[in-house]
Amino acid sequence: MRTIDLRGRELTAAELLAAVPRAQAARDLALATAAEIVADVAEHGETSLRGQAERFDGVEGHAIRVPQHHLNEALAGLEPAVRSALEEAIRRVRIASAAQVPPDVVTEIGPGARIEQRWRPVRRVGVYVPGGKAVYPSSVIMNVVPAQVAGVRAVALASPPQRDHGGRVHPVILAAARLLDVTEVYAMGGAGAIGAFAHGVPSLGLDPVDVISGPGNNFVALAKRVVAGIVGTDSEAGATEILVVADADADPALVAADLVSQAEHDEQAAAVLVTDSSELAEAVAVRVAERAAATRHAARVQIALDGPQSAIVLVDDIAAATAFSNAYAPEHLELHITDPRVDEFVNAGAVFVGSHTPVSLGDYLAGSNHVLPTGGQARYAAGLGAATFLRSQQVIAYDRDALRAVHDDIVALSGSEQLPAHGEAVSARFEA
Repeated sequence: MRTIDLRGRELTAAELLAAVPRAQAARDLALATAAEIVADVAEHGETSLRGQAERFDGVEGHAIRVPQHHLNEALAGLEPAVRSALEEAIRRVRIASAAQVPPDVVTEIGPGARIEQRWRPVRRVGVYVPGGKAVYPSSVIMNVVPAQVAGVRAVALASPPQRDHGGRVHPVILAAARLLDVTEVYAMGGAGAIGAFAHGVPSLGLDPVDVISGPGNNFVALAKRVVAGIVGTDSEAGATEILVVADADADPALVAADLVSQAEHDEQAAAVLVTDSSELAEAVAVRVAERAAATRHAARVQIALDGPQSAIVLVDDIAAATAFSNAYAPEHLELHITDPRVDEFVNAGAVFVGSHTPVSLGDYLAGSNHVLPTGGQARYAAGLGAATFLRSQQVIAYDRDALRAVHDDIVALSGSEQLPAHGEAVSARFEA
């Protein structure tokens, strides 16, 4: 991991953003490629998806629309320990998601003047679950459960076909879908799956969805940007990020373990440590090197750690670390500091406080959602939750007296905007 030394410098907001380690070139390339793939799917449908499966997944002639018996067989063959863990994760995420559904609220503006603020679910959702370098049944739960809690009636799920499983979706992903009673499943992956959800594929019986959610690599994340406006999307949950803010009292072994845990996702994964302790930085660098060499996916981890998106950042104090973190706006933020002033870390997808709250907990069983904004989007975007699938709707009801009370003001304002018919529409209700 490279070192970025910001000590002894008073950085402006723009300079902090410039110092943030990002693999911007990779994202720019992914956006152009994703746009081409989505356009091809929109024009050629199933033919395009089959070509992509052969090119990217090494699969031909597979059933893109997954038959029900694949789902049933997958659940029947699921290891009992894995099933138990999935069921517990479902229970926890369902509890946390239910807390995110706002109640309907009626506001009395005045006598006879009422506005009801209510929340309504979208009709149909497309959920994407990655299946390339790793298998993510946990992402099935993180996407499907909030949609179900929000009241979505139709959930379609897509995950890449697996060459090692005869072109089927990975059986653990299928089993997780079956546990949640999701029966509309497609063996398709990457940006093509996002395009298929947005535009529909009539030959597969795939109707367009209203909202697309789910994590993936940069191609998946940026395909969502391409289809935004055609459908709703959650945040661009691309290649994973972890930023650890740590002081001299942090345990370097635990910090290193957490950095490596996220680097194993993908070669584009970002692992960043920010600290005001050069001694801790040196100790973490040693531990990271040891863990990276010993882990199962050592080659993948090393590429991620050596990439421009990963770094150890040295700062003067925790206040400077806080400012850097807020500029970075990480997907996952871990606080290994003696005085974790959580309220000051305003930009993060999710915040993990203390040495016993690793990101891995949030990935599986914290009850929080692990589909979170990446690439700095946590400055303005939220993680996936029930609200992702809900629309705020206002219902306005005024009686005659309430409308009369604002008649003159409406006429005055409509006149000032040179839209007199607006005022006349109100006046018409009081003409003899």
